[in-house]
Amino acid sequence: QSWVAKGWFGGDIDRLWLRSEGQRSGGRLGGWSLDALYGHAISPWWDVVGGVRHDGGDAAGLTRAAIGVQGLAPYKFEFAATAYLGGPRRAELAVEAEYSLLLSNRLILQPSLAASLAADSDPRRGVGSGLGHVEAGLRLRYEITRRFAPYVGFVHERRFGRTAGLHRDAGESPRDSRWVAGVRFWF
Repeated sequence: QSWVAKGWFGGDIDRLWLRSEGQRSGGRLGGWSLDALYGHAISPWWDVVGGVRHDGGDAAGLTRAAIGVQGLAPYKFEFAATAYLGGPRRAELAVEAEYSLLLSNRLILQPSLAASLAADSDPRRGVGSGLGHVEAGLRLRYEITRRFAPYVGFVHERRFGRTAGLHRDAGESPRDSRWVAGVRFWF
């Protein structure tokens, strides 16, 4: 089981962004993260964000500073790039992009791509230096209303380089494919 959640509170110019993701297996909470970010609009389509991220789970917890940009790129791509800095030689960059293709007024196909890069290895967290992982996904959602839309999809994740080696050493596969289902909502 896993979750991905993103949300914000505030107005058009200044917002508090909360992002969380994680997984649970065998009744135990595995790796998870929580970002608390202050966002400020620098244009009608782009925000600068800054704040903190905490990673928890099986490995020792790690709290770092976060700074990044997010917004709507040309051709209506949703884009986010966030750098996480903290601890001795701990720097990572996470990049995400997604696009919504309207198949009808209510049926939307959403491809997504995410990647992470690390400046240094952190074996306790299963992160190697360099390109760590790439995740590609495809979701199909039906908007019952604009505010409520169930979805189904497929996600393929692949780890690379030292990160793949750390996962192999732990007895895990560097590749993972899974079906996903959930609900997208806002209020």
